[in-house]
Amino acid sequence: MKRPLRLLVPLLLLAAACTSSPDGPDDGDGGGGDTVPPAPSGPHWQPRPGLTWQWQLKGKLDPAVDVQVYDIDAVDQDAAAVADLHRRGRKVICYVSTGAWENWRPDAKQFPRDVLGKGNGWDGERWLDIRRTDVLEPLIAKRFDLCRAKGFDAVEPDNMDGYNNDTGFPLKAADQLKYNELIARLAHDRGLAVGLKNDLDQIPQLLAHFDFAVNEQCAQYGECDKLTPFVKAGKAVFHVEYELPPAKFCAESRKLGLSSMEKKYDLLVWRQPC
Repeated sequence: MKRPLRLLVPLLLLAAACTSSPDGPDDGDGGGGDTVPPAPSGPHWQPRPGLTWQWQLKGKLDPAVDVQVYDIDAVDQDAAAVADLHRRGRKVICYVSTGAWENWRPDAKQFPRDVLGKGNGWDGERWLDIRRTDVLEPLIAKRFDLCRAKGFDAVEPDNMDGYNNDTGFPLKAADQLKYNELIARLAHDRGLAVGLKNDLDQIPQLLAHFDFAVNEQCAQYGECDKLTPFVKAGKAVFHVEYELPPAKFCAESRKLGLSSMEKKYDLLVWRQPC
């Protein structure tokens, strides 16, 4: 199903909820391309269901939201911001667009024109030809290297469902599976947890490769039940709605074990958690 992607105001991201151990209420676990990936510092983080989170794409970062997990931009936030959140007891997820090109990114000119497809609905963004892993793997690997160098705990790769959209390329489900598995491997090679963004139809095949899920508007589209395999596997689902008030989705979210909140499309600091 086509849906609005997250409203990326060309910048950063993060989101919010409550307190306790960043590994969850059940006390869960704790180089790019042609370069050698940095050695992982240890087993990667495994976020458990029930964690609270904050997601912000625009504006000055507010590190004082009372949550366990922050999701912020790879480029727009520096290592000092990540370290500050860690001192406050938060885990920190690194936002990276892996399926679409963004014309304002520092590495935008490194993407050849022949891998850039149609616009994805947001200014300055175009779908990528995910079949071209010869080109994309080293570029995405360098982005993940940046996440690790800044001290992030995990990555949120965005635009992971191009095959379900009009990208300008004849992408198949098999192409998406192969690419998404590659993205998961690149993150894990660097000691980073990795989340599956949307792409609900491929959860059965991808569940083993991803440590958590990030979802937009599953309640609005009547799809939240498709995320239950993550929860049953002890993996967090970070969920946001833009057009529904909490009264319309929180009861179901609690029942399903999702970490849910309402955000505005601009993804500033404001949030209304369940």
